[in-house]
Amino acid sequence: MTTNTASTTTTVDEAASLAATAAPLLAASSPSTRAAWLEAVADALDGRGDELVALADEESHLGTARLTGEVARTTGQLRLFATVLRDGAFLEVVVDHADAAATPPKPELRRMLRPTGPVAVFSASNFPFAFSVAGGDTASALAAGCPVIVKAHSAHPRLSRLTAGIVTEALRDAGAPEGTFALVEGREQGTALVQHPAITAVGFTGSLAGGRALFDLASQRPAPIPFYGELGSTNPVVITAAALADGAEALARGLAGSFTLGVGQFCTNPGLVLVPAGSGFAELVADAASGTAAGRMLTPGIADAYASGTARAAAHPGVRTLLGGDAGAPESGVATVLATTAVTVLEDPAVLLEEIFGPATLVIEYADETELHAVLAAVGGALTATVHAAADEDVAELVSRLEPLAGRVLFGGWPTGVAVGWAQHHGGPWPATTSLHTSVGATAVRRFQRPIVYQDAPEHVLPEALHESNPLRLPRRVDGVLELPA
Repeated sequence: MTTNTASTTTTVDEAASLAATAAPLLAASSPSTRAAWLEAVADALDGRGDELVALADEESHLGTARLTGEVARTTGQLRLFATVLRDGAFLEVVVDHADAAATPPKPELRRMLRPTGPVAVFSASNFPFAFSVAGGDTASALAAGCPVIVKAHSAHPRLSRLTAGIVTEALRDAGAPEGTFALVEGREQGTALVQHPAITAVGFTGSLAGGRALFDLASQRPAPIPFYGELGSTNPVVITAAALADGAEALARGLAGSFTLGVGQFCTNPGLVLVPAGSGFAELVADAASGTAAGRMLTPGIADAYASGTARAAAHPGVRTLLGGDAGAPESGVATVLATTAVTVLEDPAVLLEEIFGPATLVIEYADETELHAVLAAVGGALTATVHAAADEDVAELVSRLEPLAGRVLFGGWPTGVAVGWAQHHGGPWPATTSLHTSVGATAVRRFQRPIVYQDAPEHVLPEALHESNPLRLPRRVDGVLELPA
């Protein structure tokens, strides 16, 4: 039976009112109950996978193979957060018993993390499932115990409505209260959502300009709220002379495959590649990417921005175009390899270190470590930074300069592809994100929780997670000692 997608959207006021009513019910629900809700949503999406993929391909042109994998990633995220809920450590329960002999005397203190309340989630264009209606932001907010209102992305409106209908039905059938989830559409609705007093936090994946505008709105509210935005990233790669000596052609093929993957429309695309001067590596990359067919980009706006971004960089004095330069078909992304020197970059970093969202990379040749370090110092915050070095090469100094730039430092690989797991961190300093938190992995749930301490509280008013007998069998720290349930 096909969901009636026309009935899945609502107004911000209607959705926020229902979410505010549902918030205390979700906060009072047990982790195991919410885990069952998430698994019900995952099962429902898997059961409609073929229908979802077909519609997503019509709107995004990403191909059935990629989209089928993305559905699996999306339902896998939902099930990961169900596991996180049943594990219980995400609540960070701490109990300090009263101690009248302490100086000063210590009352009984019981601390845990509680849900913030209704959360607004903005879908991304480039991941119609994994960073969209039922993506990681939605999964982690629901796991935290927060109602979610999703603002659909205009790049896939019909898919958003269909997905929302499936999610709504699955949550209702699993026993979640009305108002747990809703979908709104349109730029004006998105603005109103961030400003609505019922909203307590925002998760966003999108452009730097759009994210910054919403971030400012969230900060300027009468009661400011946290805005967890993933905005833009150049993801620098450093390749040493020793690594090139070990296999320059293989590295060139790896880079070409990474920056052209999905028509380059990944937030982890390796946009800046620093190599020793005179290595000829840029030419190898251009050769490796020369057989890559132009692909249709997600939206005309993204295609236009890509064309103007590559043209602006290519026109800069001191920049060589080794591949690309042709406009290609309308809305298409043509693989582009540009090359320049560290000196040129340092003369105009505002232009040459700007992110180009699409299948483009800029190879920057450095004459020595001084130039390399100077360019890295000019690079803005990134989601990733990558090192390619010989196995026995000492890169401690290089790593110490990359760590402040990124949330994930890779060795010997390529940044496209973000595994979903307990240890993952998908974030980084500004402008990669607006916070220190991750939007992927188990700890993404922390964005939508706040700490609260109960002092000398009678047990009957405490959340069950803080009861002395530990009825939920949670890991917790008691009087400074970590206790794990048997």
